Amino acid sequence: MKVLVPIKRVADANVKVRVKSDNTGMDLNNVKMAVNPFCEIAIEEALRLREAGKAEEVIAVSVGTDAAKEQLRTCLALGADRAILVETGEDLQPLAIAKILNGIKEKEQPGLILLGKQSIDGDNGSTGQMLAALAGLAQGTFASELDVQGDSVTVKREIDGGLQTLSLKMPAVITTDLRLNEPRYASLPNIMKAKKKPLDVFSPADVGVELGAGIETLSVEVPAERQAGIIVETVEELVEKLRTEAKVIS
Repeated sequence: MKVLVPIKRVADANVKVRVKSDNTGMDLNNVKMAVNPFCEIAIEEALRLREAGKAEEVIAVSVGTDAAKEQLRTCLALGADRAILVETGEDLQPLAIAKILNGIKEKEQPGLILLGKQSIDGDNGSTGQMLAALAGLAQGTFASELDVQGDSVTVKREIDGGLQTLSLKMPAVITTDLRLNEPRYASLPNIMKAKKKPLDVFSPADVGVELGAGIETLSVEVPAERQAGIIVETVEELVEKLRTEAKVIS
């Protein structure tokens, strides 16, 4: 069984990013970039499935510029067998990315597609669901536990009321939550070996996707600072503040 793991290049979670002076986006110059943390969890789970003899090959795939090769090499150093980059300089939204991933799915025919539930930059949390819908596959989102048996996969997912258990027929799409596992670190020997592992580069057209007009970002701004709260001594003072300052009661 092949396991396909889409990953995203994002600013390192420990770095504070700033808005550009012209408000056209985030200033990522000289910012440390990394694999999206939820994607790291997906890679780790795929590697564990291979180590348990339930998968034969782990393929990391990313959509973005040539710079994303760095993060794909990181995945190869962690243990992925090969990597695929669909190269584009456009700022793509989740639907366009899902269409591209569906094209990769048609080429590779994986038994399982594992991806992070969301990215820490866009925070949309919708690519996996869109991919499952486009591919016509069963899906299990926000997985906190996963078990593959034969041609089916059992997924435990956290919901408001507790835990929900799903049994899905493979191939299937699974999005990973924080509590699924603890990602490993890449060793120096594996980092060196990763340089020799195959990394294929395609264009969106190569996977049958024609990119059209998407969402245009007009402006990016820092949230306004919130004013400090005040402490009132009596109910009467609270009512007076609500009436005269907040003007939420009359």
